[in-house]
Amino acid sequence: MRTIDNIYQEMLSHFGGQTGLEPREGCDLSARLYALAAQVYALYIQADWVVRQAFPQTAEGEFLDRHAQLRSLERKPAVAAGGVARFTAGDTADAPRTIPQGTVCMTAGLVRFETTAPAVLEAGARTVDVPIRALEPGRLGNVSAGAIVAMAVAPIGIAKCTNPMPCAGGADGEGDDELRVRVLETFKRLPNGANSAFYQQGALSFDQVVAATVIPRPRGIGSVDVIPATLTGLPSRELLNEMKAYFDERREIAVDLEVKAPETVTVNIAVAVEPEEGRDKQEVLALVEQTIREWFTGRLLGQRVLRARLGEIIYHCDGVTNYAIKTPSADVDIEVDQLPVLGTLKVEAKA
Repeated sequence: MRTIDNIYQEMLSHFGGQTGLEPREGCDLSARLYALAAQVYALYIQADWVVRQAFPQTAEGEFLDRHAQLRSLERKPAVAAGGVARFTAGDTADAPRTIPQGTVCMTAGLVRFETTAPAVLEAGARTVDVPIRALEPGRLGNVSAGAIVAMAVAPIGIAKCTNPMPCAGGADGEGDDELRVRVLETFKRLPNGANSAFYQQGALSFDQVVAATVIPRPRGIGSVDVIPATLTGLPSRELLNEMKAYFDERREIAVDLEVKAPETVTVNIAVAVEPEEGRDKQEVLALVEQTIREWFTGRLLGQRVLRARLGEIIYHCDGVTNYAIKTPSADVDIEVDQLPVLGTLKVEAKA
């Protein structure tokens, strides 16, 4: 693209060729021509921007959303993380105590969660587990076990709360790069109401679904299985039923269609990490553990667990100088209808 100075010099040259005059630098006419050159340059910038928004390969933001709408797609919203909080009483009581729905607890970093259902701490009991959900959707809600340390307002008789297991499932809203991949995929693999692309793209239209595979003819001609996975891994029974109803309205006549949860394959991991000199060892180890846990999502559906990929994830954690993978000792092969899930995870300092 031409610059302002290029346009300005062209104007001076053309003006001189038409009039035989050469404006002096700094005169009123040259200032006017330079101002006009700046406006012409702005038009070039605007035209270039318009061209980029005209194609899904380069469109951004709301203009990419419009391309997606033409392909019957929508940008997926952010998802709130969920988990379980354990409320502990200061002492036992003869009467049950209530923990209201909407009770807010938080981490040291002020990531807030609320209980999604009322709970009762029975008489004589000291603890009760209650489902919770992050107040703000997004990845910030994916916190490790024990990260919740306080309550905004403690229910009567409750002394403390924490999360015995990690909170997971939080995801930021779909970015331009992710949405662009889905839009372009509809051009590469045109759905025709009967092929695998039709079923896969239909499954991915659900906000909770992050990956899906399609198995043609699992029970012979005229049958198809759709295998979805969510960010937390296995889809709920409610989601499977919802997807089944969705496809039953759209499938071909007499097609034997099933929507199934993937088979899980447990992967146990043990790694030794060497932190950088001067870094807090426990902080680096905790970051590596959290990063590995966040890697094991439903996006791994049908994908092999590669030691090379695991090593790359560990090495790019802030504060890691070196590492050694003890288990798995080899790549873990995964079938198209299988989902690798994290089993035991041991992260220790390298000797």
